Amino acid sequence: MHLGPGAHLRCHGKGRKDRCTPLTSHTVKALRTWLKEHRGQPTDPLFPTRRGTPLSRDAVQRLVAKHAATAVATCPTLASKTVTPHTLRHSTAMALLQAGVDTSVIALWLAP
Repeated sequence: MHLGPGAHLRCHGKGRKDRCTPLTSHTVKALRTWLKEHRGQPTDPLFPTRRGTPLSRDAVQRLVAKHAATAVATCPTLASKTVTPHTLRHSTAMALLQAGVDTSVIALWLAP
């Protein structure tokens, strides 16, 4: 994870691919607060399980599904949508595109 200029998060994902996802300034602020509160080591997982190990891909999927279901209360159109970690990654790319970020830069961010 890098929280300075060009903030991004690297994850080891499906198909054993490393993924890089850019972070918004709002997310960077939340992560800095999270890190300050949890006082972990740089080698610790950002979001550990109860045992302190990294979350599995399935665990991340369950968390996304859980929070998407909760979000239906404020955004009812989500009820008819399938929300996955990949959907969130794609949404980030589209937000960058709409913000005027060049497609070649987005492609570099999202390359496996």
